[in-house]
Amino acid sequence: MRVAIVHRPGYDDWSFPKGKVDRGETLEETALREVEEETGLRCKLVAPLGCTAYADHKGRDKVACYWLMDVVGGRFRAGTEVDQVRWVTVDEAADLLSYRRDRALLRALDLEATG
Repeated sequence: MRVAIVHRPGYDDWSFPKGKVDRGETLEETALREVEEETGLRCKLVAPLGCTAYADHKGRDKVACYWLMDVVGGRFRAGTEVDQVRWVTVDEAADLLSYRRDRALLRALDLEATG
């Protein structure tokens, strides 16, 4: 299994694609829109993976929800928010991801896939 992780130059971190819910948008719509905005990839939802809660770098409370997705089109173009996308194995992602909460989500995904 390979997962997509993104590098955000503004924070110099590696994480899963994620973002804010726009007014009137469902969590599913947010996930699809943010993945496309950050990676250029159009996807379809396969299954929910769960949510994480954390404080951002300014101390604001945040919640991010994630889905397993299949790519149906598009291609990556570097931008100011995301300058790299890497498709990596679970082990490679565990080494690259900057945040403990992302590694915990990755372990849960790996356990679900293998168990």
